[in-house]
Parts: sequence; structure tokens; C-alpha cells
Amino acid sequence: MRVITTTAGFADALEAERATGRTVGLVPTMGALHAGHRSLVERAAAECDVVAVTVFVNPLQFGDATDLATYPRDLDGDVALAEAAGAHVVFAPSVEEMYPGFPEPLQTSVHVAALGDRLEGASRPGHFDGVATVVAKLLSLAGRCRAYFGDKDYQQLAVVRRMATDLSLPVTVVGCPTVREPDGLALSSRNVRLSPPARKAALALRRALDAGLGALAAGERDAGAVEAAMREELTVDPLVEADYAVAVDAATLAPFEGPLQGELRLLVAALVGGVRLIDNDGTVVTDAALGASGEDKATDARGLVAAAYNGEER
Repeated sequence: MRVITTTAGFADALEAERATGRTVGLVPTMGALHAGHRSLVERAAAECDVVAVTVFVNPLQFGDATDLATYPRDLDGDVALAEAAGAHVVFAPSVEEMYPGFPEPLQTSVHVAALGDRLEGASRPGHFDGVATVVAKLLSLAGRCRAYFGDKDYQQLAVVRRMATDLSLPVTVVGCPTVREPDGLALSSRNVRLSPPARKAALALRRALDAGLGALAAGERDAGAVEAAMREELTVDPLVEADYAVAVDAATLAPFEGPLQGELRLLVAALVGGVRLIDNDGTVVTDAALGASGEDKATDARGLVAAAYNGEER
């Protein structure tokens, strides 16, 4: 295991590996690694010769200074988990190393229109500019590689895929399934900030997704009705303050103008005890999208997500 703190050292290390014919897997993170991150590293280690994990709490994607200041940090723990999961390199730069002159504003940033402007982008203005900018820098430093991102941050995955395609970066973006606690709560570095009552209340996000899936399975095709079923679950506990609960096109994240059809995704976001959490469920495919005849039914395609979004295309 090597811990590298400079951009030049990181780029040189991975270029040296490729020069010997080895393939590189990259797992970008903001640290506070958990079992979800472990699954990404293990996937990368199974598919690549060398695995690099980046640990960098990116200030550009935080609109709230308090949120940035309280974001959990544990580099020693991160290095230990990364190594145990099969990583060979941890890149842990300082803010000054990544953004010379910070906090002076960057003269260059990356903006992914449409995909990055709705949902989280609307609730957190500038958030995805920060994400796209730092990921573009990390992918440029890493060079040709396979980059692994969790499906839980589904909009981020879509933004990164689009950015990599539009900028012709030499990377294959791989989406990996969400890892959950036994009770269904999606793993997140922010979960450690939940009080015991808030931790219990956070299960409302999973219940909301289940309510949406249930409405679809029952034949509901009106987006408003499906979204209302989800939002209702987010209003039961006073510790949960709903932001959005939507059914969107799985590829574009755009809302539906007519009946729900084709491939769609359910996404929710809420403040739970003051901690912002997001979640989503696997792509839902209606029979109409599969060319089936007869009554249109929705299939919860959680088990088919890897087939529909296997990360082989950018």
C-alpha cells in the first residue's frame, strides 16, 4: 500500500503501472469509508491489476460551510479499509494540492447541463459543478482506467458518465449496486451523524421507495400518484423533512410528461434530524419497454440493474 499526497506523484505512479502492462481501477471517494466503499474496491480489485482509492473531501461541492466542516474524516481508517479490500494506492491530497490558491475561486470548472441542474443540483446549487470538476481532475490524473462509483448516488453517476463521454476521457465508468444495512438503510458516510432517533426515522426513505414500487406494481402509471405515495412515507416522522420524491427517466433523469413508461428510476431525498440523505431504487422497466403484449405491468428490476447499467459504456 502506498499513500500519495501529490498530484504529480499520483499520476506518475499509475502511469508507471500501465507502462508494465497492468490495468488500473480507480475508486474516487470523500473518505469515511464504509462497507459500500469496500464493495467498490473489491469489484475494482477483481477486474483490474492495480487499484487506486482517492480520499479527498472536495470543498467545491459543499454549499454549506457547516456541512463541510462536520463531514467525517478518518484517513487512517480509510487506508486500512482500502488495503484490506485490495487497494494498492491511496491518493489523499490536501485542498491546496488539488486547488492551488484556494479559497480563491477557480478560473476553470466543469458544468454538466440538464443532468446536473435538476434534483440535487436544484436543491444544492453548484454541487454538481464541484463534483464534475473534481472528478474530471481525478480522472485526468489517473489516466486510462476503469472508475467505480456507487449506484446509491445515482444522479452523480449519471453526471460523471456524461462528463466522461463529452470530454472524451479515457475511462470506463462502472456503476455498482447500492449496499444496505440489514434493515434497508442505504450505507452513507453521513449515517454516522444520525442520532439514534434519526437513524430509525431514516428508514422512511426506504419505505418511500417501496411505496412507489408498490404503486407501480399495482398498475399505477401517473407520475403524480406514484410520487404522492412516496412522499406520504416521508411525512410520517417529524424528524424527516422531505426534499423530493420523484419518478424520472432512468437515462436522462427528466420528469415524465405523460404516463410512466419505459425505463424509470425512483429517487428520494430528505433531511433526517438535520442530516441530508438520498436514496433510489433499481431501474424499473415496464413491459411496454420490453415489447411485451397484453396488460402493461411494472417489473422491479433491482436484480437487472447490472445488466441495464453494467458500466461498459461511458
